Amino acid sequence: MTDEIRMDRRMLEALVCPLTQTTLSYDAEAQELISRAARLAFPIRGGIPIMLVDEARELD
Repeated sequence: MTDEIRMDRRMLEALVCPLTQTTLSYDAEAQELISRAARLAFPIRGGIPIMLVDEARELD
C-alpha cells in the first residue's frame, strides 16, 4: 500500500481557488491542487487540501 492518498473526484470538482474562484487541477505526484490563474499550488496533507494562500507554493 502506498502513502499517497487519492483525491475524491467530487471534492476536487467542488473546490476552487480562494483568490480567483477558478477551477483547480490535481497533481497526484506532488499531492497539490494547482491554480493556474493565481500561479499557486495548494498542498494536500493527509488527504486534506490546505486552501490557505499562506500555505501555497508559488509556481514558476
